[in-house]
Amino acid sequence: MICIRLSIILIFSMTVLEAAEKVVLLHGLARTSKSMHTLEATLQQEGYVVLNMDYPSRKHTIQRLSSIVKGYIDSQSTEEDTLHVVTHSMGGIILRYLQLHDPIDNLGRVVMLSPPNKGSEVVDKLGDLTVFEWINGPAGSQLGTEPDGFVRSLGDVDFELGIITGDRSINLVLSMLIPGKDDGKVSVESAKVSGMKAFKVIHATHPFIMKKACVQRDVISFLRNGIFHAGDA
Repeated sequence: MICIRLSIILIFSMTVLEAAEKVVLLHGLARTSKSMHTLEATLQQEGYVVLNMDYPSRKHTIQRLSSIVKGYIDSQSTEEDTLHVVTHSMGGIILRYLQLHDPIDNLGRVVMLSPPNKGSEVVDKLGDLTVFEWINGPAGSQLGTEPDGFVRSLGDVDFELGIITGDRSINLVLSMLIPGKDDGKVSVESAKVSGMKAFKVIHATHPFIMKKACVQRDVISFLRNGIFHAGDA
């Protein structure tokens, strides 16, 4: 009888785990999953199953990287899962391309941190340099702001999206290449995209925005309720 009861408990526990909401974390260009570890830990404390994946951001085009990301997601989820996604920088562009060409059918809510949704003027100015491609690979060269460029071809979003971007920079040289307020890589204006549900600007830099406590609170708020907290600039 005890064995039967334990078996029932184990089966029930496995069902609960399988039914838990999952959050996919996609790091940015020339970064790794380590950059998302703090956010990963916070989400786990809130009860989410977190899939913090590494992908070879410097080795392939965005099209190829999207295929790699989709393969990983498919291998780690079922049709019954609700898959939320939190991205940093180019991770948001990968997700937008994916949703156009090989969509995640059970996509939940999405939060993008400092996404170059209209491209980055830094790429416009430096993208043709050999050292730029050596550092950033073929995907980096696709992130320009040209009206007929790759990023602008992605169009509006049709999923529930909240965007958080920064207005502080630790790279004043790059900021000189960017019009308006920026985070050292992406202008505030370039982070926006038509179809987004919520948009927020905070005092953060591009490399470290995901580590701020107020950002992590906003990520959780949006995943749960579809809104950001007021304040916390």
